[in-house]
Formats: sequence, C-alpha cells, structure tokens
Amino acid sequence: MRAVGALGGKWKLHIVYHLMLDVMRFGELHRAIPGVTQQMLTAQLREMEADGIVHRTVYAQVPPKVEYSLSEVGMRLQPLIDALVIWGRKLPPRAGAKSVTVA
Repeated sequence: MRAVGALGGKWKLHIVYHLMLDVMRFGELHRAIPGVTQQMLTAQLREMEADGIVHRTVYAQVPPKVEYSLSEVGMRLQPLIDALVIWGRKLPPRAGAKSVTVA
C-alpha cells in the first residue's frame, strides 16, 4: 500500500502533525519531537520530500536557513491526522505505556 510506505515508520506522522501547525526549521522540529535523533529526522524529512509530502525551502544567506512545510499533497493529510488524534484520545490507557501528549 503506497500510503503506508509514504507514512510508515515511527516519526513521519509526528513530523506531519507538527508541520500542520506551522512552517518549522530543522532545530524546531527536532525539539518538538522528543526521542528522534538528528540522523533519523534528516532521513525521514528527505524521504518525505522525495515523496512530495514535505517542501524544503533553502534561503541563500549566511548562516544558511532551511524551513520545512507541508506541500499541497501533505496538507491533504490533515483530515487523517485529525481523525487519528481524536481516535487516540478515546483509547483506554495501557498499563505501563508511555503517554505522548499532543495539542
């Protein structure tokens, strides 16, 4: 299934969720997603850019400035992400499970 391939993995849905809220620089995304390594975040962003989900804007300045945003394709994920957030809030807590809070 193409959708699972494009969004599969531990971090891609987190990235989409945060980019739905605002355009972000790499450091902002890294701080917003606890537990993701810089190497993994870089790899996931590159894959998502190649899949047309994320748009990367590089500004020609010193020091270099790079911003990430959702592309038009990525913005179409908003209803799915919203539905997942609502669904997740209704799940009963699991014993011993870590809780991740999203706005």
